[in-house]
Formats: sequence, structure tokens, C-alpha cells
Amino acid sequence: MTADFKLSCVLFDLDGTLVDTAPDLISCLNRALNVHGFDAVAAEIIKPFISFGAAAMINAGRPELDDMLKADILETMLTHYQNNIAEHTVFFSGMADTLAAIEAQGLKWGVVTNKRERFTNPLMDALKLTGRAACIVSGDTTANPKPHPEPMLLACKQADVDPQECVYIGDALHDIAAGKNVRMKTLAAVYGYIKPGDNPETWGADALIESPEQISTWIASLPCR
Repeated sequence: MTADFKLSCVLFDLDGTLVDTAPDLISCLNRALNVHGFDAVAAEIIKPFISFGAAAMINAGRPELDDMLKADILETMLTHYQNNIAEHTVFFSGMADTLAAIEAQGLKWGVVTNKRERFTNPLMDALKLTGRAACIVSGDTTANPKPHPEPMLLACKQADVDPQECVYIGDALHDIAAGKNVRMKTLAAVYGYIKPGDNPETWGADALIESPEQISTWIASLPCR
């Protein structure tokens, strides 16, 4: 950490970092599997792949299916999800207080996710976060998703902040790479959806965060604008 670092904005990945979307996503996948004549898959098999998208969840749960059938299941799953976007989704424990602490310090915060806009925006609305966020950038808001710099730079433009005055928090290697690609500080949310075999200690993040409360602790140790 450089002595002259000044934090202006905290940027979050969405699924597995800011909010726990696993209950809704897993439920919608299993409903889709049932529609297509397959048994539900255990949550612990699917959950670690949520940060990599719905197709990755299907591949993890039913790797034996052919691509055409997986595509049909994906379409059914996403339809269910769009219609039940926040039925069981909640903040991770401590995250509501963390957001309040960020706002109390006069810092901005926002979301940069690879989730598509048609899911991100209704979810943020349902959680009453849209009006609080300084920026919301989805996986299809720009031509290239994370870890490409484009969505990170757009988030900074929307929030009117410099990338080097931001910290980006995520639960996947591509999140940390995205932040580092634009010279942001990065925190690895190891409380999120970590894929089997992944080792967040090797991602190059500035710190590993085991709970949202530790985000507040990390921020409190910094000089802020």
C-alpha cells in the first residue's frame, strides 16, 4: 500500500461479493432441469461456478449433456431467473452495514459485474440499491466484459473518479485481474463463490477478505478524500 493512496470509490462485483444470489440461481437452474426431465443437482456442486455464469453452472451440474440440450436448459433457467430475480437473494452478512459505513465516510461505491443488464438492473432495483450506487456496469454494458479494462474504466467515468483512487472487490481471479488492469487496489472476497482448486492467495490481490466486515476494517485504515 502506497502512503499517498487516497480512496474515493469502492467497486464491487455483484454475485458472490455484494450479494448472495446463490439461492435464486441454484433454484432456477434446478427448476429448469426438472422442466427438461432431469433431477436437481446439489447446491454444493453448482455454487462455486456462479461467478462464471449460468452456462458454467449447467456445465458443472450436468457435464454429460450435449450442447444443444444445455442451451435449451440455459434459456429455461434464465427465463425463470428473470421472473424470480430476487426471491431469496440477500446481502452477505455484514454487507448492509459495510455499505452504510462507506456512505458515512463520504465515499462513493458501485458495481461492475459480468451479469447481463437485463438481470443486473432489476436485481439492483429489487434490492433498492440503484439510487445509492454511483455506477452500475454489467457484462454487456461495454463491448468487452471483465477482465478487460473497458467496464472498469466506464464505471470510473460514471462515478467521476480516477481508477487509481478505487478499490475493486471480487470473488474470482478475473475480478482481481480486471482491477489490476486499470491499476486499482483489489480485494479478494474469499467468503464468496470460490471454485474448487482456486487459490485466492495467488491472485495478486492487495488483501484477502473473509467477511464484509473486513472490508470496513480495510477501508478504515486508509486516508480518504
